[in-house]
Amino acid sequence: MEAAQPKDLQQHFSQARRRHAELCRQKRIFNARNRLIGGDTPAWNAQVRDQKIREATEKARHETFAAEMRQNDKITCLLEARERRDRRNFCKALCDFQQSFQRPETRREFDLSDPLALKKDLPARQSDNDVRNTISGMQKFMGEDLNCQERKRFQEEQNREWSLQQQREWRDARADQKCAEDLYAETRLQFDATARHLQALDGASRRAVCAAVKEFNRSQAAESAERRIQERKQEQEDNLAEITNLLHGDLLSENPQQAASALGPHRVVPGRWKGMSQEQLGQIRLAQKQQVQEKLRLQEEERQRDRAWDLHRVQDAREALLLQRQQQREQRERRRALDCSNLSLAQEQHLQKLSMKEAFTNYHTEDYFSQFNTVSR
Repeated sequence: MEAAQPKDLQQHFSQARRRHAELCRQKRIFNARNRLIGGDTPAWNAQVRDQKIREATEKARHETFAAEMRQNDKITCLLEARERRDRRNFCKALCDFQQSFQRPETRREFDLSDPLALKKDLPARQSDNDVRNTISGMQKFMGEDLNCQERKRFQEEQNREWSLQQQREWRDARADQKCAEDLYAETRLQFDATARHLQALDGASRRAVCAAVKEFNRSQAAESAERRIQERKQEQEDNLAEITNLLHGDLLSENPQQAASALGPHRVVPGRWKGMSQEQLGQIRLAQKQQVQEKLRLQEEERQRDRAWDLHRVQDAREALLLQRQQQREQRERRRALDCSNLSLAQEQHLQKLSMKEAFTNYHTEDYFSQFNTVSR
């Protein structure tokens, strides 16, 4: 016999407690004497009592909060009154200090805002020679001096003198201009004569230079022709000597030893090499023929291999097509058999439904209605 686990005991205890609670609930609900309107009156009374207790508790808590708020408001009002009183006392002390120690006439900038400054100040201008009448002060302008009449007469006399002086200067300038024009014309004539003389001298010197250059060119042409004749003669002699050396040398005689390189017996000097011998050419042609035959053989083998692969690929495609057709025939057979099976199953199901309908069709009895209202839920 196995020992009961704590978890199993707890589960059995929970089930027994729920079963007991259900039985108690059924006694209260199904008792016609205690049931008035079909509800649990004691439970409702307990709920009403709990609700009143919660409301009383909430009301007491709100009253406590209200008392604390009233106390805080009183403290705030006292602090604000104290702050206003302190601010008022500070402003009064500040005004007393300013009235006693910061009067306007003791300030450094009082002269800028003194209401009696214009009465205390001296007049802007006492005479024309006042030292305060500076240019930047703008207290005295042209035409506003005291000796205005004398100044106007002086200005008129000065304008007349200026006009006479301008006329004299204009006449002098006209005379100077005419003299300058005459001097310029005379100078131009002298310059023209000098230019014609210099042009004649330049033409004579050019003709002399051209004659000298022509004579020098003639002598140079003669020397150049003599030099070309000598050079052509020397070139003919050099060409004849070179031809003689080439005819008797190893280059034209095609001596194979003269093309041998000092770097090895298998290497030659490209500038001296005259080509391969007939034996070497025959060996090369034989090797080329062998290579051509080998290439033809390889091409024929490749062609045979491609033909075999093509035949194999065609056979595989034919076999795949036959296999696909076989699979399609088998699939059609399976589908036909499945359709027949589904049809037979449908017929059997239809017959089974008819039989079930006939077997399970009945009427309600008293036992069906007696099962209601047996639990409290």
